[in-house]
Amino acid sequence: MVRKDFGVAVDVCEQGCQGIWFDRGELARLDEKNDGVGAALEAALRSPKKNVGQRDPLICPKCSTPMHCHQYPRAKEVNVDECYLCGAFFLDSGELTAIRDHSMNAAEVAAYRKALLANIPEYAESRLDLQAKTQRSEAIHALTKLLMRRYWGGFF
Repeated sequence: MVRKDFGVAVDVCEQGCQGIWFDRGELARLDEKNDGVGAALEAALRSPKKNVGQRDPLICPKCSTPMHCHQYPRAKEVNVDECYLCGAFFLDSGELTAIRDHSMNAAEVAAYRKALLANIPEYAESRLDLQAKTQRSEAIHALTKLLMRRYWGGFF
């Protein structure tokens, strides 16, 4: 069932697992204790945690890619499923309550974010590629400056 709470479409599996689906950016609007009100959200917050074991990665229903299970940035005790392609989150029953109850401070969030990015191979490859391109660009700039000085006789 989909209901609007706090400007967010709260997609709750009311007849099944009691999990909650959040499109990109929606979870961040409801992840603190007093964020949002409404029947769907209240019911989801009362639902006990059901999934405690390991399972195969979920497949994102929006873009059909495997979702990644990791700790939520502001609640390191809670594992969430995130689609890195479309930015959606799936929370098992009880996980939204746990997120709201175990929030991290800004320094802990920054350290966690850094660790999370370090574990994404594409991110590390992109950083190395960017560094190489930056060095090449700086070398070309320095060479161009040198050639311009020689050509124009020191006017630059």
